[in-house]
Amino acid sequence: MGADRVFAYGAAAGLLGDLLLGDPRRGHPVAAFGRAAAAVERELWRDDRGRGAVHTAVCVGGVVTLAGLAARAVRRSPAASVALTGVATWAVVGGTSLAREARAIGRSLQAGDVEAARERLPHLCGRDPQALDADGIARAVVESVAENTSDAVVGALVWGAVAGVPGLVGFRAVNTLDAMVGHRSPRYRRYGWASARLDDVAGWPGARLTAVLAALLGPDPRGAVRAWRADAGRHPSPNAGPVEASFAGALGVRLGGTLSYGGRVEHRPVLNGGGRPVAVTDIDRAVRLSRRVGWLALAAGVAARRVLKGRAT
Repeated sequence: MGADRVFAYGAAAGLLGDLLLGDPRRGHPVAAFGRAAAAVERELWRDDRGRGAVHTAVCVGGVVTLAGLAARAVRRSPAASVALTGVATWAVVGGTSLAREARAIGRSLQAGDVEAARERLPHLCGRDPQALDADGIARAVVESVAENTSDAVVGALVWGAVAGVPGLVGFRAVNTLDAMVGHRSPRYRRYGWASARLDDVAGWPGARLTAVLAALLGPDPRGAVRAWRADAGRHPSPNAGPVEASFAGALGVRLGGTLSYGGRVEHRPVLNGGGRPVAVTDIDRAVRLSRRVGWLALAAGVAARRVLKGRAT
């Protein structure tokens, strides 16, 4: 069985596993990686970019090497290779947990229980929930669904299509490290620089594919393209900008604006300024669009692997 079929069958099985099972409540491989990365940080941390670069190399290089060894060990068995790809895909994608958390917050908002929605919001994103009213929470959820469609689903599938199991786990390792040390706090402004820049590079193709697919699959393709072209470049994140702008245009809503992280207020540009404010019902619309984008991203990855294989032969 060729590598293209191994990826196709394994990644599809992994996405189905995520759809049916979601993330395990205990013993998640990503959580184990996070604990290992935190242990490395305790040994290496200094307020220094070089130390941070070593931290990134050790953590990402370690999991990519282990994944490569595992893939090599089963390469003579198509069934084992498919199974390994399936397990790796299930472990690194998070579409079901993303949808579950978003919809739970939406149900609380629909019931008028803003406090319950505030309590649940940190499960989805790092914003200060007490600074948000019901409309602000709904906007934060839609933005998080858009960004995490790229970070938690499409980006991993892109790198899986490129590099198999090492690509799948390597991307998730990079993304997890960025969440841990890549933010601009006093502790991590220098130490997390390498992780943040590597995440920008690794996330670039997945973010553009997510934006393209959101435009193709959303209810307003022209609006998505228009918002992407007009507003994505003004976002402080080179990858979140295209994704959030495309989702905003596709759904016909207005995203961006003032938000608060860890007590720090940020004034971000408005995306799709001609759209309407986000409503609670838009949370479910964003989740459905995210689901469609994830499955079509898998199809695109499988097609790309077959094209590359055909050229190689």
